[in-house]
Amino acid sequence: MEPVELTTERLLLRTVGPPDAEAVHAAAQDADLQRWISQFPSPYLREHAESFTGRTVPDGWANDSMYTFGVFLPEGDLVGMLGIGMRALGVGEVGFWAAKEHRGRGYITEATLAAARWAFTALAVDRLEWRAEVGNLASRAVAERVGFVLEGTLRSALNNRGVRRDCWVGSLLPSDLGLPSAAPYLPAPAQP
Repeated sequence: MEPVELTTERLLLRTVGPPDAEAVHAAAQDADLQRWISQFPSPYLREHAESFTGRTVPDGWANDSMYTFGVFLPEGDLVGMLGIGMRALGVGEVGFWAAKEHRGRGYITEATLAAARWAFTALAVDRLEWRAEVGNLASRAVAERVGFVLEGTLRSALNNRGVRRDCWVGSLLPSDLGLPSAAPYLPAPAQP
């Protein structure tokens, strides 16, 4: 798929490329990001940002496996990153992070809502999952503000730098945002 741009009231979501490598590299120096995002190399070098913006992001769009958006303010400042990876047919998983200086302003919540609406309508996703290592309260707060329903804790489900860790998992369905599903959904009957 060709990359798309999404806009919200305050943000532009667009793919990133080599010109964004410096901003990604600078944001990735934050110790909190390196602690909670297991995919971040530590230390995070300039070459990691160049590979991410120059190869990983375009390849994900090209092979429909990962739709990565840089989250930007209108004046061009990088607020954070958001990606939707395809887990199975009709099932995506969202991941996100915010640059330290832009946290606490609701930007990532706003961006995640826009990306979820796009995934439900443009990609025919019927279930969007969110996962975060237990203890990542900032990620959980964003997910809950978006409307994700916390479904539980998966034991030993993440590998963070060689250590197995528990993670929270939640889901968002099109109906949670007032949107139709691409496929019929029959919820399980209530248990006595």
